[in-house]
Amino acid sequence: MGNGIAHSFAQHGFKVALIDTNPEALERALGTIRHNLDRQIKKEVLTEDDKRQILKRITTYVDLRQGVSRADFVVEAATENESIKLGLFRELDALCPPNTVLATNTSSISITKIASVTQRADRVIGMHFMNPVPVMKLVEVVKGYSTSVDTIHSVIILSERLGKIPVEVNDYPGFVANRILMPLINEAIYALHEGVADREAIDTVMKLGMAHPMGPLELADFIGLDVCLSILRVLHDGFGHPKYAPCPLLVNMVTAGKLGKKTGQGFYAY
Repeated sequence: MGNGIAHSFAQHGFKVALIDTNPEALERALGTIRHNLDRQIKKEVLTEDDKRQILKRITTYVDLRQGVSRADFVVEAATENESIKLGLFRELDALCPPNTVLATNTSSISITKIASVTQRADRVIGMHFMNPVPVMKLVEVVKGYSTSVDTIHSVIILSERLGKIPVEVNDYPGFVANRILMPLINEAIYALHEGVADREAIDTVMKLGMAHPMGPLELADFIGLDVCLSILRVLHDGFGHPKYAPCPLLVNMVTAGKLGKKTGQGFYAY
């Protein structure tokens, strides 16, 4: 998600600091961005000169202070782990200029809770991009309890400058996208777990019967089974309703390290 967000901002004329504590992760990210730019060139969306200019706008950093010291706007895209995000926002609040807006790409964690660890709750907001970021148009703009009208307005305008379609939503577990999507994926896993049908049959029914571009089990692999589990736990904890309880098969697969496409094995082999 981080490299996709950097790609989209740089493509639309913004100077981007791409930050990770791992230099190898940054190299992989730049490699992915180059690959995706090449795909856009093949589709005649961009030219070779566009690619050069876009890559020039991206500077990588392993030091958070260096990366954010002059930032006007930050989009956090760390893993979907509440404690990691809270710690990161404490750091960002201390390191960024006072007027910097801090956005999080979280897909389920409370914006209000993230904002509560900062001294700028009015300038903390959710900016939930869809994957792959350079292709997908939707951005969920999530307002926390204290997010100001000015911050919401600026993020909506910014999203439109990125060629996205922003949708404003309120701060409830899973927002809109994952509150609807994750129970669907979880039910598909239950159908597999209970032997209703095999994985191909379940995905085929949803693709051909419901016109979904990807079946729910394949989509879960693409998202990451650990991410799916994390979001379901946020929903279950937030609403306290058993319908959000993660399927035992999902829990076991994550425990076994079968996380989907990123590990080479999930519901399908990659």
